[in-house]
Amino acid sequence: MAHVISPLAPAETPRLPSISGVKLAAAATGIRYKGRPDVLLALMAEGTTAAGCLTRSKSSSAPVDWCKAALKLGKARALLVNAGNANAFTGKAGTATVKAVASAAAKAFKTKPETIYQASTGVIGEPLDPSFIVNAIDGLASAAVEDGWNDAARAIMTTDTFAKVSTRTVKLDGKPVTINGIAKGSGMIAPDMATMLSFIFTDAAISAKVLQALLSASVDKTFNCVTVDGDTSTSDTVLLFATGAAGPVKGLKTASDARLKGFAKALHEVCHDLALQVAKDGEGAEKLIDITVTGAESDKAAHRIAMSIANSPLVKTAIAGEDANWGRIVMAIGKAGEKAIRDKIRIRIGGVQVAVKGMRDAAYKEAEIMPHMKGRDIKIEADVGVGKGKAQVWTCDLTHRYIDINGSYRS
Repeated sequence: MAHVISPLAPAETPRLPSISGVKLAAAATGIRYKGRPDVLLALMAEGTTAAGCLTRSKSSSAPVDWCKAALKLGKARALLVNAGNANAFTGKAGTATVKAVASAAAKAFKTKPETIYQASTGVIGEPLDPSFIVNAIDGLASAAVEDGWNDAARAIMTTDTFAKVSTRTVKLDGKPVTINGIAKGSGMIAPDMATMLSFIFTDAAISAKVLQALLSASVDKTFNCVTVDGDTSTSDTVLLFATGAAGPVKGLKTASDARLKGFAKALHEVCHDLALQVAKDGEGAEKLIDITVTGAESDKAAHRIAMSIANSPLVKTAIAGEDANWGRIVMAIGKAGEKAIRDKIRIRIGGVQVAVKGMRDAAYKEAEIMPHMKGRDIKIEADVGVGKGKAQVWTCDLTHRYIDINGSYRS
């Protein structure tokens, strides 16, 4: 079915700058979609380091399993991504496909198969014929250019309604470095170590070990803090590649090195930007919901409570209907399984206190909050009265269009 562009989409898609050591190309191979690019190649300079965060799903896809093994080497020469078929729950055939693609790409680029990273997104349970990708490799390599970022972002879309890109420039040890990221994700979003698919590139010279520490820290506070529908994908993948083209940084051995402070902040900003774009493109979304929980026993407890609110169909449908039914937030706090002192719970919506000391605020008038409920950005704050733990997560409302999209996903 046709996908209406999310009303939360950015007014413009920024054009990402080139990154030395990275070339990109997209091709229409017909894996599932007709008349649109569905395979992405990112070709990287020799010596590029790699880090990644992958789904913890027990039904992980063949490309996820391949990347887990490849990350042990921590080197990258190319990334191949296809949309339309997740190559998940495809048994030995799925494993054979990723091996065939890696072998063909390694031969084409004169490298080891374990330096070829792969990701797939789309329908689960359907075998993926490797020839679609293998036969496109030479053409992709010939067409690869340094400014192909926007085409790359579009090539990995499934039910997404807009391409998701982000960029930052920062100095590392006095040298300017660039961080570019692309992502896809719209449904089946409740990340557990990553989000649907996101690929981030930099020209910084950083070892795989340090790169992994930086990425894991960013993912934990960004991609792992968004949810659309509470469903963790079989294919969740975030990969970060560093070409080193900006020049070496002497003695950079740990992520805590003070020289990395600016880079870590910029990486966090790229991840945060992409994660929010995923939430804004939630299937059928009309509103972005920002949820902050404080007063929890720990930050981890606060995160669980916040996600309980964010994943509640009752909370999400109330917001879709512009109904300030804060009792549903009370319910979601209570079911989270974390400590909360009922008679100390405070709730604010749009900055207006609706509940305090475990009951409705006597001064609260629902008319005050209605202009906020009719807006695109909804803010919920809850304090559970236990300790100092806090967390912030993002989600979207749940509209009937979510059912329309998913009810016809394979048709």
